Amino acid sequence: MFSYPQAPRAWGFTRGMARVIGCSLTDAVVDGWLNRDELAALVKVCETCGQTRQCTTWLAQTVEASALPAFCPNAAALTALKT
Repeated sequence: MFSYPQAPRAWGFTRGMARVIGCSLTDAVVDGWLNRDELAALVKVCETCGQTRQCTTWLAQTVEASALPAFCPNAAALTALKT
């Protein structure tokens, strides 16, 4: 299991967005689809995103989705990992 103690909220959002579309970031790293630096970059993008309120609301209301919301700057990268 991975974690980012320096950015726990961003890690939670990044992992949550991935999980909602059926993607496990831990499995992606273990299986070689994503390296740790790339994962850290996704968390950093999330950490600098200004949509925290929208993200919190969307994740609180969404258990499963076929696509991520347009406001998510990691949407394309996470969707690519899913396929």
